[in-house]
Amino acid sequence: MLYYTVSVTIKVIKGGVRKPMEFSNRNTQPQAAAPSAHTAAAGAAGGGKKGKARGGSKLNKLAVLIGTVLMAILLIAVIVFAVNAPGKKESSYVDSSKLQAVFLNTGQVYFGNVTSMNNQYIVLTNIYYLQTAQSGNNNNANSSVSLVKLGCELHEPYDKMVINRDQVTFWENLQDSGQVATAVKTFEKQNPDGQKCADQSSSAGTNTGNNAQSAGSSNSNNSTTTSGN
Repeated sequence: MLYYTVSVTIKVIKGGVRKPMEFSNRNTQPQAAAPSAHTAAAGAAGGGKKGKARGGSKLNKLAVLIGTVLMAILLIAVIVFAVNAPGKKESSYVDSSKLQAVFLNTGQVYFGNVTSMNNQYIVLTNIYYLQTAQSGNNNNANSSVSLVKLGCELHEPYDKMVINRDQVTFWENLQDSGQVATAVKTFEKQNPDGQKCADQSSSAGTNTGNNAQSAGSSNSNNSTTTSGN
């Protein structure tokens, strides 16, 4: 009988402790794959669009706000203009074919042609005014009114007057059939070359002969009767 001898060599490996197999990852779900470059670029583009959309929305809101404020300002301006609008100019009411009467706050009234008018003054030409004379005593007073053409007074003014607007109470156009307009027409017919002033005295009471129309006299207080020459 043959016998075989088998030799087994056992080597001890230092630190030869086998690592146990790790089973902890068996129940863990696989991690998502990293996004590709194309996907990342698409996401960045989408984020940029959202940012632009938010920025555009803010700009739109700002534009709406500015538009609303401008509309409000425009509306207020229209209302203020409508309230304070001067409308038709006062000078457009002057009838250049008629005489005008300008009444002052002093009680004086001048007749003539208004040639210019603004907020500061009124320019009057071809000027006439009323002159009142009284005679007699208080119990038997006589009053006479004359329409006098300006120009033959002691200081001989030009036939043009600039009246401060603050002194004007009101003015009006005169009808051709009125006594003043009729007297002026009569005076102009009698003096086609304009009035000629006589030699004047140094006395302020001197009659210069520039009456366009004299009024009749009566014996009652403050009663005047007007008649043409």
